[in-house]
Amino acid sequence: MNEDRESQPRVRVAVVFGGRNSEHAVSLMGAGSVLEAIDQSKYEVVPIGIAQDGRWVLASGSQTYAIESGRLPVVDESGTALALPSESGSLVALQPGEIPRSLGQVDVVFPVMHGPFGEDGTIQGLLEMAGVRYVGSGVLASAVGMDKAYMKALLKAAGLPVGPFVVVRDRDWRTDRARVLKEVEELGWPVFVKPARAGSSQGISKAHDLESLEAAVEYAREHDPKVLVEAAILGREIECAVLESLGDAPPEASVPGEVLVQGDHDFFDFEAKYYPDQMALDVPAGIPAETAEALRAMAVRAFEALGCEGLSRVDFFYTPSGELIVNEINTMPGFTSLSVAPQLWAATGLPYDRLVDRLIQLALNRPVGLR
Repeated sequence: MNEDRESQPRVRVAVVFGGRNSEHAVSLMGAGSVLEAIDQSKYEVVPIGIAQDGRWVLASGSQTYAIESGRLPVVDESGTALALPSESGSLVALQPGEIPRSLGQVDVVFPVMHGPFGEDGTIQGLLEMAGVRYVGSGVLASAVGMDKAYMKALLKAAGLPVGPFVVVRDRDWRTDRARVLKEVEELGWPVFVKPARAGSSQGISKAHDLESLEAAVEYAREHDPKVLVEAAILGREIECAVLESLGDAPPEASVPGEVLVQGDHDFFDFEAKYYPDQMALDVPAGIPAETAEALRAMAVRAFEALGCEGLSRVDFFYTPSGELIVNEINTMPGFTSLSVAPQLWAATGLPYDRLVDRLIQLALNRPVGLR
């Protein structure tokens, strides 16, 4: 190892994962891959778990954060309790019966967080208040990217093609259900029903008529009182990852890949995404070269329309008539080494360990505050 590198203090990276939402386990699986891939000679890693009740704890860097014997991983709540005071950037240990003690400053936070209270701008706002640099999009892009209703409205305003949809708000469902059902019926059958602010296909189902629609909305409302109903679009599912460039160059788009659901899954649900041998990724996707280039350009436009930073994954439908329709953008996509976005970058020439390093360097080079 180079002596100059040995004498330099390592950059301190806090990898934050978990959270109090239905994507808790998905976050842990991604964090496990990051902790394994990160260059320990270059970075001092502090693993921080957010328990399902919202408490922050100093986690184990050696724990296996993976599905084992069908059981989803959870944050071990027995670790030292932590806090991140505003405007200090220092972690503080909070042991019962002891005076709070500082664990030192953090140079950058890598929030491998999904869903509400993590990917939706909330932890980003906390880190902004604390004056700490972090990987990924800021408050506004994270919030808009999490709320599929506003995301689609913004993408449509930017001139990007999106499919027909209806937003089912809590009060309307309780007080004016007949009107809501009529609006959805006009989309045609079948429809996909999903929580407006959730990911990893949690709470999603397919409805073929009014009777199954009501059950589907109630199922989605278990995750979020605000629900999105989308017209089914016949087409292939093509995905493209986008990465912010170092310096002033425009964002880069990966080669596109096609998601192929295997087994008995009716659509790309949670088990198809995260359980072994339930999906395949055909990368590069078998689509015409000019279509692939148009899709990559649209992915970058979606990234810039939301004001994203760091990375994102943009999902498309490619219809039999050759039309490209944007389904959604994920500002913190699934991030295990076998997740779609990392696989797309690996196929583009950026392997997982270098992708992790690139994201940390992007965060370190970004100013704190308004930008």
